[in-house]
Amino acid sequence: MCGIAGHISNSETLNEGTIKHILKALDHRGPNSNGVWISSPGITLMHTRLSILDLSSAGHQPMESKSDRFVITYNGEIYNHLELRKELSSYRDISIEWNGESDTETILVAFDVWGIEKSLKKFIGMFALAVWDKKNKSLTIARDRAGEKPLYYGRVNNSLFFASELSAFKRLPGFKNKINRDALSLYMKYSAVPSPYSIYEGIYKLEPGSHCTFQHDGLIRPPKKYWDIADVQSCKKDTESTKNINENKILEGLESVLIDAVSSQMISDVPIGAFLSGGVDSSLVAALMQSISDSKVKTFSIGFNDQNYNEAEYAREVARHIGSEHHDMYVSNSEILDVVPKLHSIYSEPFADSSQIPTYLVSKIAKNNVTVCLSGDAGDELFGGYTRYMLALKFHKFLKKIPKPARLALSQFIKNAPLSLLSVAGEKNLDKILKGADMLGAKSDTDFYSKGFMSHNNSLDWVKGSNTLETAADNFNYKNIGFHEKMMIHDFLLYLPNDILTKVDRAAMFTSLETRVPMLDRRVIEYAFSMPIDYKLRNGDTKWALKQILYKHVPQSLIDRPKKGFGVPLDAWLRGPLREWAESLLCKDRMKDQGYFNTEIVLDSWKKHLEGEHNYQSNIWDILMFQLWIENNEI
Repeated sequence: MCGIAGHISNSETLNEGTIKHILKALDHRGPNSNGVWISSPGITLMHTRLSILDLSSAGHQPMESKSDRFVITYNGEIYNHLELRKELSSYRDISIEWNGESDTETILVAFDVWGIEKSLKKFIGMFALAVWDKKNKSLTIARDRAGEKPLYYGRVNNSLFFASELSAFKRLPGFKNKINRDALSLYMKYSAVPSPYSIYEGIYKLEPGSHCTFQHDGLIRPPKKYWDIADVQSCKKDTESTKNINENKILEGLESVLIDAVSSQMISDVPIGAFLSGGVDSSLVAALMQSISDSKVKTFSIGFNDQNYNEAEYAREVARHIGSEHHDMYVSNSEILDVVPKLHSIYSEPFADSSQIPTYLVSKIAKNNVTVCLSGDAGDELFGGYTRYMLALKFHKFLKKIPKPARLALSQFIKNAPLSLLSVAGEKNLDKILKGADMLGAKSDTDFYSKGFMSHNNSLDWVKGSNTLETAADNFNYKNIGFHEKMMIHDFLLYLPNDILTKVDRAAMFTSLETRVPMLDRRVIEYAFSMPIDYKLRNGDTKWALKQILYKHVPQSLIDRPKKGFGVPLDAWLRGPLREWAESLLCKDRMKDQGYFNTEIVLDSWKKHLEGEHNYQSNIWDILMFQLWIENNEI
């Protein structure tokens, strides 16, 4: 795991002081060493290294290819790089002498032999990379299929710049990019700024599964997909009937790809472990790791004194059963609250999923013992595990019974009705009524799901001068797909990369811990989307197929229980220990001077939250995380 950055300009080369400043911003992503490659005029590639594979200098970056054509700066791991080396070495007309064991060297040889796009299609792993082509005088950036590794790019003062984190952009002299109000409005809906946008105008996130080429003369080619979940979905087997499908064969196939994924991600030259919450996904990953390993696998969990949020006891029981070397730590409310002032540094862009706090704390615990940790993330998106899916299916079925013209008319009536009339139902029910109106007026199934279950704020009124922006999930072609699968694809495209993976990457990398996600192995993704839906949801039981595999390793009684989630009692904290801090950030005069938010709406919501009239924790936390961030990032 590493940090990468680069600068391309026709007129200037970064000076030594600026380069050091940029590397310092990415130091937590790669504390072991750093490197710089400069070519006149105006080409600078930078790298900070967290050594995982081949700890020697043979893995140092930026790295030049033996052909002297390519120079790369790269963040991530290519898990099948040894298989690719065998394939490359099998060509009779090519003679390869490998300098070391790093996957970076494998990538460069692959680019020489197959070209960039064909190589990207062969890679199985997580990565964000930039490669300078000396022959074509062009830079290509690329990102892994699911978006595990971050990559921002854009123009600053007529120069192209890219980096792993947004904080590096601020280190450029004369950085003056304005806040993107439309992106801020999206952030207020989803608690994160979704790709391809960033919080700044003119700076973008490269979308997962994409690559983009920039010419030295300033020409930018549009990003291009080398892998698309739409192509995977189009090859999906018929899900309407499973009569002719051998159930055991499907489960065996799933177990095989999961074992292969876990096994390949256990390759490391540094200590490795696993996060373990005691839920289905993390328990399955840890159990498969232990079944493969010759020694005890280190597992990690975090405990809370509040039993409404504590799952550490379940994780400990699972660990005892699979035989892992388990580490857990109970943290007090004061220890948790101490993290809050650091959040703007951990997340270089406004980010407001409150489970960011325990994620950072469990990463700190793990880092004390290992350098790499596997997680169970993406099991819900791939295997239909979120409880909201069941609730959405229920509401969707009900609303479909109402003729569309009647739904639209009722939606418009509610939205146009005076709030004084709607408030008769009670302040606590007002938000539900307005959200119900959004659901009634939804233009499509995914619009219904997004407005009703994924967005906690469908109004543009909170952010001044903002307009609606579309995301990758909005533009996907959902034709001929069942509603349950539509929700899963929507989450795979929007929620997973922009919330879940962002949360884990930034929190872990702030402690210099590498995280790996076996469920996002390309083979697992493609196998999961090929499976009939009743292997994910069967008789009201979610993630059915994963559970059948897990029950081979862990008793069903340890797993079948209501999930508490990985959150914190945010609503109570905002009324209690965080109140004074929150009110300092919600200063009326300051918000008016900034001009981003509708101050009256914000302060009215804050008042109602404090008085217990309504739980506005999500909206308030979004604003607080933005205010904390901008307080430390004002231009």
